[in-house]
Amino acid sequence: MQQSSHPTIILGGGFVGLFTALHLSQQNYPHPIILIEQRDRFSFKPLLYELLSGELHSQQVYPRYQELLLGSHVAFVQDTVKAINLHHQRLTVASGKNYDYCNLVLALGSQTTYFNTPGADKYTFPLTDGAEAIALRKHLRLRLHQAIQAKTVEEQQYLLTFAIVGAGPAGIELACTLADLLPIWYDELGGDSDNVRIVLVNRSREILKGDINSQLRCTVQRSLKYRQVELLFDAAVTEIQSDRVHYQQHDQQRELQSGTIIWTAGTTPNPLLADLPVTAEHRDKRGRLVVKPTLQLPGFPEVFAAGDCAVNPDAPHPPTAQVAYQQGQAIAQNLKLQAVGKPLLPAQIHLRGTLMKLGLNDGVANIFNKLQIKGQPGHLLRQATYLELLPTPAHNARITTEWLTDELFQRHRPFTRTQLGHTPFLPGMAAIAASLVLATPLVWRAAQPQQFQQTLSWSGVPTLLNQITPSTR
Repeated sequence: MQQSSHPTIILGGGFVGLFTALHLSQQNYPHPIILIEQRDRFSFKPLLYELLSGELHSQQVYPRYQELLLGSHVAFVQDTVKAINLHHQRLTVASGKNYDYCNLVLALGSQTTYFNTPGADKYTFPLTDGAEAIALRKHLRLRLHQAIQAKTVEEQQYLLTFAIVGAGPAGIELACTLADLLPIWYDELGGDSDNVRIVLVNRSREILKGDINSQLRCTVQRSLKYRQVELLFDAAVTEIQSDRVHYQQHDQQRELQSGTIIWTAGTTPNPLLADLPVTAEHRDKRGRLVVKPTLQLPGFPEVFAAGDCAVNPDAPHPPTAQVAYQQGQAIAQNLKLQAVGKPLLPAQIHLRGTLMKLGLNDGVANIFNKLQIKGQPGHLLRQATYLELLPTPAHNARITTEWLTDELFQRHRPFTRTQLGHTPFLPGMAAIAASLVLATPLVWRAAQPQQFQQTLSWSGVPTLLNQITPSTR
């Protein structure tokens, strides 16, 4: 087969972009593959809380693209896209270089939106990538050190108040994590952990309103109450200053003094999409591109789009890691079919439930939206599921093994269970919990290996068990 002189270019190195590139590289794909991303590291967004807390380290959650793509057929270009010309199949990057392409994958993701709230972009911390998680961790440590040295009670209260704007999944997971983590850090400095205050500011009356995780609302509310996270309901933020949040609640103007303000209130599609020659009928109300079931852009069959920047109105899906992973796989499959002149296939996306982090060593897994696994087993299942999605088999196997070893032998723990206020556990309790989680699938695999593989192949569990305990069949 004759190879085209023009490459397939993937814009954006998030879940969709990176996994499209990796799946293509594993196939006998006839065109060169170029991944263009402005950052030098991949951020595994669902596990940023673990990077913040120290439960996982940067090589696990925030690896370099060069490391992930080593040995693949993907050329990585660290640059920022400035212009996309769909009609001439050409794009321009910040360095001034132009790229012609035979196929284009738009996986540009989204960016934080502040809803034109004055001061929000200047005085709040976002949490959307590894660099922001590391910066927030450094700031939190600084605030606790300053609180120890505070000369007045008022100054200490201000420094120990941590406000989170937005009670969606990101805000809730962060609030639970900080409610467990900050008292431990403050205790280590000699402070009184009871003085740490976490406040979650929510615009509506309900948390997780209209979200895929809404079925977990009761579980989440109990978790927040247990951790004494304060909830401000019906609080519409009107302005952010360096030391306070202004909000309107029940027709009254109020303010919350806080030494740290974190913004998790929303995202908007990449602004590059607005400049594309796509009509209003092929955009949704948020500005995302409407795509065909094959994830192609109408009118431009050589262009594919997915993730936070695109939507299939006939089968809309939430912007989660499991969806993005499957979309990347579907795009790679269709690119290969297109290259060999075969009919393309509709993307088949299967939702298997939801996962949420509810504090250190605590979580919930909502399997098929029917069965909730909570506490430490939920935490183990959540991390095992996400670690199985880590890019490239070599990176996946190494990190999964490291994680399981840490869980079984309690290595590198940034906390103790007694510090969390839980019932004291014996040192081997994590091993017992892990064994309970693993026992049933091990027995199932041994008794009915074919059914086990077919039923759970979506979850990554068969791969995980094969790495840890190879099957004897």
